[in-house]
Amino acid sequence: MNYNFAFLDENTKREIRRKILKAIAIPGHQIPFGSRELPIARGWGTGGIQITLSIIGKDDILKVIDQGSDDSVNAVNIKKFVEKVTNIKTTTDTQEATLIQTRHRIPEEKLRNDQVLIFQVPLPEPLRIIEPSERETRRMHAEGDYSSMWLYLYETIVKYKEITIGASYPVLVNKRYIMSPSPIPRWDIPKLNNADCLYLFGAGREKRIYAIPPYTEVNPIEFEDFKFRVEDFENNKCNECGSSNIFLNEIIDEETGKRIWLCSDTSYCKKVKEGGKIETNS
Repeated sequence: MNYNFAFLDENTKREIRRKILKAIAIPGHQIPFGSRELPIARGWGTGGIQITLSIIGKDDILKVIDQGSDDSVNAVNIKKFVEKVTNIKTTTDTQEATLIQTRHRIPEEKLRNDQVLIFQVPLPEPLRIIEPSERETRRMHAEGDYSSMWLYLYETIVKYKEITIGASYPVLVNKRYIMSPSPIPRWDIPKLNNADCLYLFGAGREKRIYAIPPYTEVNPIEFEDFKFRVEDFENNKCNECGSSNIFLNEIIDEETGKRIWLCSDTSYCKKVKEGGKIETNS
Protein backbone atom coordinates (compact mmCIF):
# COMPACT_ATOMS: atom_id res chain seq x y z
CA MET A 1 0.00 0.00 0.00
CA ASN A 2 1.25 3.49 -0.89
CA TYR A 3 1.20 6.15 1.83
CA ASN A 4 1.74 9.87 1.69
CA PHE A 5 5.14 10.65 3.21
CA ALA A 6 4.69 10.45 7.01
CA PHE A 7 1.15 9.06 6.57
CA LEU A 8 -0.73 12.32 7.31
CA ASP A 9 -1.99 14.42 4.39
CA GLU A 10 -0.16 17.68 3.70
CA ASN A 11 -2.99 19.93 4.89
CA THR A 12 -3.04 18.16 8.25
CA LYS A 13 0.73 18.48 8.63
CA ARG A 14 0.58 22.18 7.79
CA GLU A 15 -2.15 22.74 10.37
CA ILE A 16 -0.20 20.94 13.08
CA ARG A 17 3.00 22.84 12.22
CA ARG A 18 1.11 26.14 12.51
CA LYS A 19 -0.16 25.10 15.93
CA ILE A 20 3.38 24.11 16.96
CA LEU A 21 4.65 27.56 15.97
CA LYS A 22 1.90 29.19 18.05
CA ALA A 23 2.76 26.92 21.00
CA ILE A 24 6.42 27.92 20.73
CA ALA A 25 5.44 31.60 20.66
CA ILE A 26 3.39 31.21 23.88
CA PRO A 27 5.45 28.81 26.06
CA GLY A 28 3.39 26.52 28.27
CA HIS A 29 0.04 27.53 26.75
CA GLN A 30 -2.16 24.71 25.42
CA ILE A 31 -3.10 25.13 21.75
CA PRO A 32 -6.12 23.14 20.43
CA PHE A 33 -5.65 21.24 17.18
CA GLY A 34 -7.66 18.89 14.98
CA SER A 35 -6.37 15.53 16.18
CA ARG A 36 -6.57 12.97 13.36
CA GLU A 37 -7.31 9.26 13.35
CA LEU A 38 -4.28 7.01 13.23
CA PRO A 39 -3.89 3.23 13.04
CA ILE A 40 -3.35 3.26 16.80
CA ALA A 41 -5.82 3.93 19.59
CA ARG A 42 -5.94 7.36 21.21
CA GLY A 43 -4.25 7.17 24.55
CA TRP A 44 -1.30 5.25 23.11
CA GLY A 45 0.72 8.26 22.01
CA THR A 46 -1.22 9.65 19.03
CA GLY A 47 -0.54 13.27 20.02
CA GLY A 48 3.20 12.75 20.02
CA ILE A 49 3.04 10.67 16.84
CA GLN A 50 1.12 13.39 14.98
CA ILE A 51 3.73 15.98 15.95
CA THR A 52 6.52 13.63 14.86
CA LEU A 53 4.85 12.87 11.52
CA SER A 54 4.21 16.57 10.88
CA ILE A 55 7.77 17.81 11.39
CA ILE A 56 9.87 14.82 10.33
CA GLY A 57 11.95 15.15 7.17
CA LYS A 58 13.73 12.66 4.96
CA ASP A 59 17.10 13.52 6.51
CA ASP A 60 15.93 13.18 10.12
CA ILE A 61 17.00 10.35 12.41
CA LEU A 62 14.34 9.16 14.86
CA LYS A 63 14.67 7.65 18.32
CA VAL A 64 11.60 6.44 20.28
CA ILE A 65 11.68 5.62 23.98
CA ASP A 66 9.11 4.44 26.49
CA GLN A 67 10.02 5.31 30.10
CA GLY A 68 13.64 5.49 28.98
CA SER A 69 13.68 2.14 27.18
CA ASP A 70 14.26 1.67 23.45
CA ASP A 71 12.92 -1.88 23.56
CA SER A 72 9.42 -1.62 25.04
CA VAL A 73 6.35 -2.63 23.00
CA ASN A 74 5.16 0.98 22.68
CA ALA A 75 8.53 2.30 21.52
CA VAL A 76 9.26 -0.53 19.08
CA ASN A 77 5.87 -0.40 17.38
CA ILE A 78 5.81 3.38 17.01
CA LYS A 79 9.29 3.22 15.53
CA LYS A 80 8.22 0.51 13.05
CA PHE A 81 5.16 2.54 12.03
CA VAL A 82 7.17 5.71 11.37
CA GLU A 83 9.81 3.71 9.48
CA LYS A 84 7.12 2.20 7.26
CA VAL A 85 5.52 5.52 6.30
CA THR A 86 8.72 7.58 5.96
CA ASN A 87 11.59 5.15 5.25
CA ILE A 88 13.82 7.35 7.43
CA LYS A 89 16.68 6.13 9.60
CA THR A 90 16.01 5.19 13.23
CA THR A 91 18.45 4.81 16.09
CA THR A 92 18.79 3.96 19.76
CA ASP A 93 21.63 6.46 20.23
CA THR A 94 20.40 9.66 21.90
CA GLN A 95 23.18 11.79 20.39
CA GLU A 96 22.64 10.50 16.84
CA ALA A 97 18.91 11.31 16.80
CA THR A 98 17.51 14.60 15.52
CA LEU A 99 13.98 13.80 16.70
CA ILE A 100 13.26 11.88 19.90
CA GLN A 101 9.73 10.79 20.75
CA THR A 102 9.29 9.88 24.39
CA ARG A 103 6.79 8.49 26.82
CA HIS A 104 7.38 9.49 30.45
CA ARG A 105 11.14 10.23 30.43
CA ILE A 106 13.76 12.74 29.35
CA PRO A 107 17.04 11.10 28.29
CA GLU A 108 19.93 11.30 30.74
CA GLU A 109 22.30 12.59 28.07
CA LYS A 110 22.34 16.35 27.53
CA LEU A 111 20.40 17.28 24.38
CA ARG A 112 21.70 19.74 21.78
CA ASN A 113 19.98 22.78 20.27
CA ASP A 114 19.49 20.93 16.96
CA GLN A 115 17.43 18.18 18.62
CA VAL A 116 13.69 18.08 19.33
CA LEU A 117 12.15 16.04 22.15
CA ILE A 118 8.49 15.15 21.54
CA PHE A 119 6.37 14.02 24.48
CA GLN A 120 3.36 11.70 24.38
CA VAL A 121 0.90 13.34 26.79
CA PRO A 122 -2.13 11.50 28.25
CA LEU A 123 -3.54 14.47 30.21
CA PRO A 124 -2.31 17.98 29.31
CA GLU A 125 -4.37 19.94 31.86
CA PRO A 126 -2.42 20.43 35.13
CA LEU A 127 -5.45 21.95 36.87
CA ARG A 128 -7.62 18.87 36.39
CA ILE A 129 -6.73 17.59 39.87
CA ILE A 130 -8.45 20.64 41.38
CA GLU A 131 -11.06 21.62 38.76
CA PRO A 132 -13.11 19.23 36.58
CA SER A 133 -14.65 21.94 34.36
CA GLU A 134 -12.80 22.63 31.11
CA ARG A 135 -14.36 26.08 30.86
CA GLU A 136 -13.20 26.95 34.36
CA THR A 137 -9.62 25.73 33.81
CA ARG A 138 -9.39 27.85 30.66
CA ARG A 139 -10.55 30.89 32.64
CA MET A 140 -7.99 30.16 35.35
CA HIS A 141 -5.17 29.98 32.81
CA ALA A 142 -6.33 33.17 31.07
CA GLU A 143 -6.44 35.10 34.33
CA GLY A 144 -3.37 33.46 35.84
CA ASP A 145 -5.59 32.37 38.74
CA TYR A 146 -3.63 29.50 40.24
CA SER A 147 -4.52 30.01 43.90
CA SER A 148 -6.40 26.70 44.02
CA MET A 149 -3.26 24.83 42.94
CA TRP A 150 -1.21 26.42 45.71
CA LEU A 151 -3.96 25.56 48.17
CA TYR A 152 -3.95 21.93 46.97
CA LEU A 153 -0.20 21.69 47.54
CA TYR A 154 -0.51 23.28 50.97
CA GLU A 155 -3.23 20.77 51.97
CA THR A 156 -1.06 17.81 50.95
CA ILE A 157 1.79 19.17 53.09
CA VAL A 158 -0.50 19.63 56.09
CA LYS A 159 -1.99 16.15 55.69
CA TYR A 160 1.02 14.09 54.62
CA LYS A 161 4.02 16.29 55.52
CA GLU A 162 4.96 15.99 51.85
CA ILE A 163 3.81 17.13 48.40
CA THR A 164 2.36 13.86 47.15
CA ILE A 165 2.49 14.61 43.42
CA GLY A 166 4.98 12.22 41.84
CA ALA A 167 4.90 12.14 38.04
CA SER A 168 3.44 15.12 36.12
CA TYR A 169 4.66 17.55 38.77
CA PRO A 170 3.26 20.97 37.69
CA VAL A 171 5.72 23.62 36.55
CA LEU A 172 5.54 27.36 35.94
CA VAL A 173 6.71 28.25 32.43
CA ASN A 174 8.17 31.65 31.63
CA LYS A 175 6.66 32.99 34.89
CA ARG A 176 3.21 32.78 33.31
CA TYR A 177 1.50 29.41 32.70
CA ILE A 178 1.30 26.40 34.98
CA MET A 179 1.94 23.40 32.75
CA SER A 180 1.88 19.62 32.98
CA PRO A 181 5.28 18.25 31.89
CA SER A 182 3.63 14.88 31.05
CA PRO A 183 4.08 11.94 33.47
CA ILE A 184 7.85 12.31 33.70
CA PRO A 185 9.35 11.65 37.15
CA ARG A 186 10.34 14.58 39.32
CA TRP A 187 13.94 13.63 38.56
CA ASP A 188 13.49 15.01 35.03
CA ILE A 189 11.84 18.32 35.96
CA PRO A 190 15.12 20.32 36.34
CA LYS A 191 16.08 19.30 32.78
CA LEU A 192 13.24 21.47 31.42
CA ASN A 193 14.75 24.71 32.69
CA ASN A 194 16.86 26.68 30.17
CA ALA A 195 17.40 23.59 28.03
CA ASP A 196 19.26 23.80 24.73
CA CYS A 197 16.68 21.72 22.85
CA LEU A 198 13.05 22.30 21.89
CA TYR A 199 10.40 20.39 23.87
CA LEU A 200 7.06 19.67 22.15
CA PHE A 201 4.06 18.09 23.88
CA GLY A 202 1.15 16.41 22.08
CA ALA A 203 -2.10 15.07 23.56
CA GLY A 204 -4.10 13.30 20.82
CA ARG A 205 -7.13 12.35 22.88
CA GLU A 206 -7.38 15.83 24.47
CA LYS A 207 -6.44 17.54 21.18
CA ARG A 208 -3.81 19.85 22.66
CA ILE A 209 -0.28 20.89 21.68
CA TYR A 210 2.09 22.93 23.83
CA ALA A 211 5.80 23.65 23.90
CA ILE A 212 8.85 24.80 25.84
CA PRO A 213 11.27 26.63 23.52
CA PRO A 214 15.02 26.52 24.14
CA TYR A 215 16.40 28.67 26.97
CA THR A 216 13.01 29.16 28.62
CA GLU A 217 12.66 29.49 32.39
CA VAL A 218 10.77 26.51 33.82
CA ASN A 219 10.38 26.10 37.57
CA PRO A 220 8.52 23.51 39.66
CA ILE A 221 5.92 25.18 41.84
CA GLU A 222 7.08 25.20 45.44
CA PHE A 223 6.94 27.17 48.67
CA GLU A 224 9.78 29.24 50.10
CA ASP A 225 9.88 27.04 53.19
CA PHE A 226 8.99 23.77 51.44
CA LYS A 227 11.13 23.22 48.39
CA PHE A 228 10.64 20.88 45.46
CA ARG A 229 12.88 17.82 45.57
CA VAL A 230 13.59 14.93 43.23
CA GLU A 231 13.47 11.21 44.00
CA ASP A 232 16.07 9.81 46.40
CA PHE A 233 17.71 6.54 45.34
CA GLU A 234 19.61 6.20 48.62
CA ASN A 235 23.04 6.05 46.96
CA ASN A 236 22.07 2.98 44.91
CA LYS A 237 23.83 2.20 41.64
CA CYS A 238 22.85 0.51 38.39
CA ASN A 239 23.45 -3.23 38.59
CA GLU A 240 24.61 -3.29 34.95
CA CYS A 241 26.85 -0.25 34.47
CA GLY A 242 27.46 0.97 38.02
CA SER A 243 26.08 4.47 37.37
CA SER A 244 24.66 6.62 40.13
CA ASN A 245 23.10 10.09 40.14
CA ILE A 246 20.69 9.04 37.39
CA PHE A 247 17.08 7.82 37.44
CA LEU A 248 16.95 4.12 38.37
CA ASN A 249 14.28 1.46 38.10
CA GLU A 250 13.84 -0.91 41.01
CA ILE A 251 13.21 -4.51 39.95
CA ILE A 252 13.35 -8.02 41.41
CA ASP A 253 16.04 -10.26 39.94
CA GLU A 254 14.33 -13.40 38.63
CA GLU A 255 17.27 -15.65 39.46
CA THR A 256 18.09 -14.48 42.98
CA GLY A 257 14.79 -12.92 44.03
CA LYS A 258 16.73 -9.92 45.33
CA ARG A 259 15.97 -6.26 44.71
CA ILE A 260 18.29 -4.62 42.18
CA TRP A 261 18.49 -1.26 40.41
CA LEU A 262 18.85 -0.64 36.68
CA CYS A 263 19.19 2.49 34.54
CA SER A 264 15.86 3.66 33.18
CA ASP A 265 17.68 5.06 30.13
CA THR A 266 18.86 1.98 28.21
CA SER A 267 20.95 3.98 25.70
CA TYR A 268 22.85 5.69 28.53
CA CYS A 269 23.45 2.37 30.29
CA LYS A 270 24.82 0.77 27.13
CA LYS A 271 27.24 3.64 26.49
CA VAL A 272 28.55 3.59 30.05
CA LYS A 273 29.17 -0.16 29.86
CA GLU A 274 31.09 0.42 26.61
CA GLY A 275 33.25 3.00 28.36
CA GLY A 276 31.85 6.10 26.69
CA LYS A 277 32.21 9.59 28.16
CA ILE A 278 28.73 11.10 28.52
CA GLU A 279 27.58 14.62 29.34
CA THR A 280 24.36 14.44 31.34
CA ASN A 281 21.61 16.88 32.22
CA SER A 282 22.31 16.45 35.94
